[in-house]
Amino acid sequence: MYSMKSRVRYSEADSGQKMTFQALTNYLQDCCIFQSEDLGIGVDYLKEHAQAWFLASWQIVVERLPVLGEKITVKTWPYNFKGFYGYRNFTIEDAEGKICAYADSQWIFMDLKRERPARISDKMLEEYQMEEPFKMDYADRKIKLPEKMQEQESFQIRPEQIDTNHHVNNEQYIAMAKNYLPENFNIHKMRAEYRKAAVLGDKVFPFVYADDKMYLVSLADEEQKPYAIVEFEQ
Repeated sequence: MYSMKSRVRYSEADSGQKMTFQALTNYLQDCCIFQSEDLGIGVDYLKEHAQAWFLASWQIVVERLPVLGEKITVKTWPYNFKGFYGYRNFTIEDAEGKICAYADSQWIFMDLKRERPARISDKMLEEYQMEEPFKMDYADRKIKLPEKMQEQESFQIRPEQIDTNHHVNNEQYIAMAKNYLPENFNIHKMRAEYRKAAVLGDKVFPFVYADDKMYLVSLADEEQKPYAIVEFEQ
C-alpha cells in the first residue's frame, strides 16, 4: 500500500471551507502517480517505453469532505491485473484514521506505438504489489445513458485541460460535468466512464439527465458519441 500525507489547503477549499470535489479527485490521481514515480515506473519511464495507463472508470464515495487545514492521509493500492486491465482502490483518511472517502478505479495499459491496449508488462507486475480489494459495494463500470437527455451549449477544449498524455485529463471531465449540478447538490457518490479521449481543440456537446437524487452528464462529440459519462448522486 502506498500513502501520502497532506493538509487541506486554502486553494483546495470551497466557500464553506470544505475540500472541493475537484481537489478530492486530484488527490486520488496524484497519489497513484506518486506511487509510480517512487517505483521508477512513472511518467518518464512510460514515455521512454511508449506506454501509458488510461483511466477507464471511477467509482468514488464521499462520507464527508475534509475541511480547511485538516490533516489527511491518501492511500492507494492495486488489487487485480487481468489482461490489459488494472484495478486500483483508494482511501482518504482523517488524522484519526477514519475514512472520509474511498474509491475504485479501472485502468487500461496502452501500447502507444501501436495505439491500442496491451498486455500489462512484466515490469509493472513486478513493481506493483497487489493487496486485497477494499470492502465496498462495487457498482457497474459501464453507465447506461437514458433515452431522453437535455442538450446544453457546446464548448471547446482548452490548453489547461490537457495532461502529459496530450489529451484531456480524467479529472477535467468530472469538473466539466459538475458545472451542470445545482448549487445545493452535495455529492455522495460519483461514477465516471471514459470512452474516448478528447484533445486540444475538440468541441464538447454536453447532454444532461436529472431526477430526484441523481444527475447524469454525457460529454460527447458532434456525433453524440461520449468522450466521458459522469453520474453524481446525493
